[in-house]
Amino acid sequence: MRDSELEDSAPGDLISYGRESYYRPDPLPPSRDLVLDSDFYDLLADATFWLGKLSGVSLELDFPPVLYTSLLRKEAMESAEIEGADVDYNALYSLETRILDETDGDTPIEASTSSAETKDTREVLNYEQAVEDGIDSLDSGETISVSLLHGLHEALLTDVPDDRVETDTIGAYKTVPNHLGDFLPPVPSEVDGLMDALLTYYQTGGSYHPLVDIALFHYQFETIHPYGDGNGRLGRLLITLQLYDTGQLERPNLYLSEYFNRNKATYVDRMEAVRTRGDWERWLSFFLDGVARQAEESVDRTLALDRLRRRYEDEYGGVQYAKNRLACSLFEHPYVTTKTVAKRLDIERSTAYRAIDTLQDEGVLEEVTGKQRNKEYRAREIFEILERPPQTY
Repeated sequence: MRDSELEDSAPGDLISYGRESYYRPDPLPPSRDLVLDSDFYDLLADATFWLGKLSGVSLELDFPPVLYTSLLRKEAMESAEIEGADVDYNALYSLETRILDETDGDTPIEASTSSAETKDTREVLNYEQAVEDGIDSLDSGETISVSLLHGLHEALLTDVPDDRVETDTIGAYKTVPNHLGDFLPPVPSEVDGLMDALLTYYQTGGSYHPLVDIALFHYQFETIHPYGDGNGRLGRLLITLQLYDTGQLERPNLYLSEYFNRNKATYVDRMEAVRTRGDWERWLSFFLDGVARQAEESVDRTLALDRLRRRYEDEYGGVQYAKNRLACSLFEHPYVTTKTVAKRLDIERSTAYRAIDTLQDEGVLEEVTGKQRNKEYRAREIFEILERPPQTY
């Protein structure tokens, strides 16, 4: 970034640093009054409505944990994809299922296959664990603090392949400058002060509606870029934690990576417009629009899964045949092998095989490996709902 790109209204300064200049953002809140018109408040109302709807649906439906785990998994995959990972539901569930099978003492997972899959799945599984760790910390009374951020950063980057980690500093702020293209964020000596000010702003309640303050926080965090790597992943994760922490969500089931992933260019442009000329309003509108659309999408996906569950209960919930029990259990375990079915239902493997075969004929299960041996199956209609692109935007 050059001085000529920075307008007088920019909420930050370029500070000379050797042959370069780094950007130091002003502390929050913005120094000028935000111009929030009726269209903006319509967006805010829409976002608040859909968050309330999502919370209501979450409390009303006695839904198995797989829903929330699977939506979290979807978020984790979208977030990892933004960072360059290439992984899907099949790879994640397949790896988990075969690890479970391996613990039963049969043929181990082939080392080469496991290594290849773990390369990309590690980022996703780390993201899931970091979200769960963050929620547990908030539920136990911890605040969003430096120590929590460091812990989450460590959870995100531990055991991630070397070719996708650009720092040796994990679980601590950066010690060397990091570039985003030609943009140089604050250098390490600035980070402690800037982050302390940002966390104090959040911890003291901010200056605006919680959704506005979360949007401001996200911009500021990504602009400070306090870690050597993983700032995008951690920044997106913090949105969910803050929505939960401020009572905007009853359960941590609203994730924005899907929206950001489908609007990457706009996301970058709106951030840059704040840095260079202080265009807060367009960034805030983009963010609120994402919250509203993604919350509506989560409601739609949740209700679709609930309708499917009710249909399965009507069709298979009566007689306790193995296939019926298996069909109804798919909302707890949507990815299975003959071995896992036999173990979970406490039946012989031959009985498990027949149950799987029948449900495959009925279109409930589909085989995904194409192999003759060690076949793996997934709940076709459940995954169709989980994997479908957004229907509401």
